Amino acid sequence: MTNVNETLKDNDKIKIDFQDEILTLIRSKSTPKVVKDKLAEYHASDIADAIENCNYKERELIYRLLDLQTLADVFEYLENASELLEEIDIKRASRILELVETDVAVDILKKADPKMKKVWLSLMDREHIKAITEFYSYDEEEIGSKMSTNFVTLYSYYTIKEAMNSLIKQAKNHDNISNLFVMDENDIYYGTISLNELIIARENDDLLDVISTSYPYVYVDEKIDDCIEKLKDYSEKSIPVLSDDNRILGVITAEDLVEVVDDEMGEDYAKLGGLSAEEDLKEPILASVRKRLPWLVLLLGLGLIVSSVVGLFETVVAQLTLIVCFQSLILDMSGNVGTQSLAVTIRVLMDEQLTRKNQFRLITKEMKVGLLNGLFLGTLSFVGIGLYIALFKHQTFLVAFLISGCIGIALLLAMVISSMVGTCIPLIFKKLGVDPAVASGPLITTVNDLVAVVTYYGLTWILLINIMHIVC
Repeated sequence: MTNVNETLKDNDKIKIDFQDEILTLIRSKSTPKVVKDKLAEYHASDIADAIENCNYKERELIYRLLDLQTLADVFEYLENASELLEEIDIKRASRILELVETDVAVDILKKADPKMKKVWLSLMDREHIKAITEFYSYDEEEIGSKMSTNFVTLYSYYTIKEAMNSLIKQAKNHDNISNLFVMDENDIYYGTISLNELIIARENDDLLDVISTSYPYVYVDEKIDDCIEKLKDYSEKSIPVLSDDNRILGVITAEDLVEVVDDEMGEDYAKLGGLSAEEDLKEPILASVRKRLPWLVLLLGLGLIVSSVVGLFETVVAQLTLIVCFQSLILDMSGNVGTQSLAVTIRVLMDEQLTRKNQFRLITKEMKVGLLNGLFLGTLSFVGIGLYIALFKHQTFLVAFLISGCIGIALLLAMVISSMVGTCIPLIFKKLGVDPAVASGPLITTVNDLVAVVTYYGLTWILLINIMHIVC
């Protein structure tokens, strides 16, 4: 793990070095020819990083020096591409939108100023406008919104020589050629050929012999959540996306898949944190408030319920004031255990389709873990709190250990119940068709606060006041 972290740090340092080199180059007094030739040595991603740290004059120079294809490659890596595109001449900007991947163009246009979007689209050719319009029709939750149109197609009736010639022609416009997708005479998806298989095939071989008809595929309207695991199971560089009539509309590349997984993890992380959506550093304050406020209002309501339940035990607190000191201990441990079970359950649900039997096993396992942890921590609490009450609160050892014993039992029960709650809630949400990550950490914590309050004060009332008749 250390080696991986060191590698990542080294890669980050290299990127920063490249960025500094590009900035130094742009700010030098070298002629445009020299700067242009040296810029050609850098990856588009590094140039994009540098552009985001340039002022307007420096960016203007880069726009003038780079050719349209290189600019298009750079814009695919820019986070604020829609804003920066407005700095470029409208004709060049529209041409850049034609050269970037269709899904990237759609993302840029969605974030762009409506007036500029209209102008850019008016200058684009019909073919690109049609492709962009089709992408716009896909919901963000559908796999079609993430696909790329960078792929090569062949026909099943081609000879090996015809297939190679077609590949060479299409490779001018499409560099994703590791897998070649084959259609029949009716343009229906037939299968896939790896580039390696086509290259080593003899001219007289039958193309059908090198076509794989068991290659994975997805449909354009499939939900991302439903097919992401299927895509991850295959170590392919690109997987075809089909229409309802089984024609190839695009592909999901390994890069697209990484982006999809990253987006899904970001969304789940946000939900686990009690946010309605992801946030970033540059996001406006009001936008962040809108994302956090709905959950906070819900949690406020639940918190009021917890406080109301505490109010029901006013007589218990009045007779045994000392127990209030240890309320936060029970609540915190209950919330921590519930959050741990929640994390485990969501991770399992991401990887597996659980049968009822396996769901029951998961619940049982988490409760057993909660029980064993509760026994250990309850015993520590019994001894530690008992000594604390006897030595610092000046109670007899009998009273001190009766109180600490009640606290230990309450802690044990709260941890077992919280483990069950933290496991059951995401399972129930999954059953209802709701994203299990919505059972966020704050929600589970608040629910478990309610469990802990009832358990703690209920046991105190039964064991210490009604049975042992302890008042202090």
